[in-house]
Amino acid sequence: MTSLFLVYLLFLLPFLCHSLPLCRNSCGNIEIDYPFAVDDGCGAPLYRNMLNCSTTFATNTTISTTDLFFETPSGSYKVESIDYASKSLTIYDPSMSTCTILQPHHDFVLSDVQSALIPPSPDTVFALMNCSIDSPVLNHYKSLCFNFSDDHSCDELYGSCTSFKIFQMLSNDTPPACCFTSYNTVKFMSMNILDCTHYTTFYDADKLKGEKPLDWSYGMKLSYGLPDTGCDRCRKSGGTCGFDVETEGTLCICSAAVNSTRECGAGTVEGGIGEAHTGSVLPSLSTILFAFSTFFFL
Repeated sequence: MTSLFLVYLLFLLPFLCHSLPLCRNSCGNIEIDYPFAVDDGCGAPLYRNMLNCSTTFATNTTISTTDLFFETPSGSYKVESIDYASKSLTIYDPSMSTCTILQPHHDFVLSDVQSALIPPSPDTVFALMNCSIDSPVLNHYKSLCFNFSDDHSCDELYGSCTSFKIFQMLSNDTPPACCFTSYNTVKFMSMNILDCTHYTTFYDADKLKGEKPLDWSYGMKLSYGLPDTGCDRCRKSGGTCGFDVETEGTLCICSAAVNSTRECGAGTVEGGIGEAHTGSVLPSLSTILFAFSTFFFL
């Protein structure tokens, strides 16, 4: 009877394995595709650990929400959308000041790798608010400030936004200085160096002509590049693009225990990325057999 049970288990195991995906393809309502991933060993190694899929439960309820976050040295930023056609990712900082909410400022910091691979897009504008007259962007580096549109100005933000009106009130109805600038400015100078108390960001600046600040798209749009690692070839063979979690060498994930360096069905080998994933996503065959046989003989 024991032998019969083990034979049945061996027959059933492949179906159990294939019922669970090696690499999750979504988080909440956002599609996860190459080069991104939320499981280690999936996607492109250059984008490793940049995204985090998190589920939270409402207090004293069973209601849960699942959100995708972009992880940076300065914190976690909620991912609003990923546009794979335009190679852009839109993020939002819940603790950032906007036209309706004033919050304590903090710096936006990317790692060196992130700054090179997935920086804010050129049409993402950083508005430095309530700046001192001694701010470097108003003196030696005033060339870093620009008008992103002919019909928008700092005065408009101070006059239209309930959150920023307080700065005008505290300065005897004279709008304090502000600066529209790009990511490169805040990349090299912290808010303390810039001598501005708050900032806000918005994207699609070229589409905001005629729009009031209350209707601007607050957040950041990040532009990313797509590494040429032969992923298309892997996909066409039915595989999923990934990498070895130890060496970060690119691999084509074909199943729970089989992978190839280029494509599935040709030169596939066991182990490597398969072993890495069977450890974190699926239990190994020997582990399952041991557990079931132990349970059976109890």
